[in-house]
Amino acid sequence: MSAVVLYTTEYCPYCVAARGLLERKGAIYEERRIEGRHDLRTEMEVRSGRTSVPQIFIGDRHIGGYDEMATLDRRGELDPLLGDLAAD
Repeated sequence: MSAVVLYTTEYCPYCVAARGLLERKGAIYEERRIEGRHDLRTEMEVRSGRTSVPQIFIGDRHIGGYDEMATLDRRGELDPLLGDLAAD
């Protein structure tokens, strides 16, 4: 299992933006597409407490959606979180 997990739908613009940001960072992530997948939607809702996509997890930490991840990036806090995965 990847240490970065994204719950997404294919055409959600925030999901596209989240994938793009992680790809620019060179992060390896697991994408879990929830459309048509009641089991994955339920898993996402239980883990995050939210119903919207994307929902992003880095390790055991729930980051939130794209806006929260972008804020971490602007503050310089995203790279250390992603870098901590390499040490695991």
